[in-house]
Formats: sequence, structure tokens, C-alpha cells
Amino acid sequence: MACISKPELIKLQKTLITDAAIGAKFGITRQAVHQLRVKYEIDANLAKNKERNEKIKTLFKKGQTGIKIAKGLDLSISQVYRIIKKKA
Repeated sequence: MACISKPELIKLQKTLITDAAIGAKFGITRQAVHQLRVKYEIDANLAKNKERNEKIKTLFKKGQTGIKIAKGLDLSISQVYRIIKKKA
């Protein structure tokens, strides 16, 4: 696993926001970054997720497909559909 310290991970989380973006910077998976957050007891950026989820629901209601939304937001298609199906 990448050598990312707790303070560095906190800083990266503020600038890069997602585990996937942090992982891409270090050549590791999103899951590896998630494991580091668990190890260091750092919470996810849930506030950003809420904003993203609302954006996904709005785009879907306006007629965009889940595939197009997923590509536009760099998410998996299954993740987009889980968010769309999730009750408010």
C-alpha cells in the first residue's frame, strides 16, 4: 500500500475530494485509499457525496441516461443507478 501519512491524506482529501482521485495520483485503487482512511480513522467527504447525489438525481430527472451521467462524473454505472434508486 502507498506510503501516505494521515496528515497528507487529510490534505489530499480536501484538494482531490474523492478516494478515486487520490488513488489515481498515487497509482493505487480507490479501495486502497478507503482502507487507509479506515486505518487512520478519517471520515469520507459525505457532504460532497450529498451534493453529487443530488446532481445525479437532477440530471436523471432531466432525461440524461445513467451511462451518460456516470461518464460525466467519472463514476461506475452501477453506482449511479444505486444513487438514483436510493430513496430521499
